[in-house]
Amino acid sequence: MRQFSKCLTLIFAMLTSLTTLRSQDSDLGNWFGYFGNFNVHKNWGIWLEGQHRNYNFVGDLEQAFVRTALLYNLPKANSQFSAGYGFFHTASFDALGEKRFTDEHRLHQQVITRQRFGRLYLMHRYRLEERFLKSGYRNRFRYMLWAQVCLNKPQLAKGTFYFSTYNELFVNGKSNVFDRNRLYGGIGYSFGPSVRLETGLMYQIFENKKRPQWQILCFHNVDLRRKETN
Repeated sequence: MRQFSKCLTLIFAMLTSLTTLRSQDSDLGNWFGYFGNFNVHKNWGIWLEGQHRNYNFVGDLEQAFVRTALLYNLPKANSQFSAGYGFFHTASFDALGEKRFTDEHRLHQQVITRQRFGRLYLMHRYRLEERFLKSGYRNRFRYMLWAQVCLNKPQLAKGTFYFSTYNELFVNGKSNVFDRNRLYGGIGYSFGPSVRLETGLMYQIFENKKRPQWQILCFHNVDLRRKETN
């Protein structure tokens, strides 16, 4: 819990130092993300995620959502299977420049595999989404390759600074197959096995445009398994 409090303190400090980026006319958006992994059994866990995304650095809402999932882990295979649900509240602008809000219900099924090569950690994520929007039903497939490289220690442990980068491709199930691509680079710090904090710049690339997004991310692992007593 003390580590989680430190994480929140650092996030607040970064927000304070970057308030000069706050502008309604800025092209730089910002995403705040919390990712919680709650272990309830040797193989089973619960995922809880919340994100607040802005058109500018802070204050102009683009999207807010919560997502949860049931996880099944295969530690020996470095793999994880999950299925979950998310609720998304999204803002867009109409032809007159007026801001409109729509809601989306989204199901997903996901497979994650992990690899390690010395200081390099790799994660492959494959996700299938079923999206229920006001305009109708849509399918989408996503593939992410995420890499983390430890900088000051040989492994990802307490006190490790690391470089983090990912590329994620989105593919639609209907016409206009290419949906978007996200490319990210940032720096992270590990407070130990329970909490990591990460921040960096992500470019979201669409068919006819691209847009930079700053990200401030907190990763929180909680072990809720009953401790064995002698």
